[in-house]
Amino acid sequence: MRHKVAGRKLSRPTKHRRALYRSQVSALLDHEKIVTTEAKAKEVRSLAEKMITLGKDGSLASRREALAFVPDKGVVDRLFKEIAPGYADRNGGYTRLVRLGPRAGDNAPMVQIELVK
Repeated sequence: MRHKVAGRKLSRPTKHRRALYRSQVSALLDHEKIVTTEAKAKEVRSLAEKMITLGKDGSLASRREALAFVPDKGVVDRLFKEIAPGYADRNGGYTRLVRLGPRAGDNAPMVQIELVK
């Protein structure tokens, strides 16, 4: 039984799954919206919101913590200078999932995850 077991495995080994999350969070912060499967988007949502919360804090320790997760320094700079200040008066709920319907190839439920303005 999976009682109290958080997170999804997505049929991937741990290192592959972590790399997937890092790249998707980086792409979301860079492009402000991405299209992916619903399961991946639900996992990416919590990680992206944690990064935005770090950006709102703005301290050096927060920047280093964000750099440890997001591989692109330019994306982290943009997060701390442009994205996070826009959410200064908002307590969470920085992302939105919009359902797009099933994918043609394998009928997987697709969503667009985007940053709320």
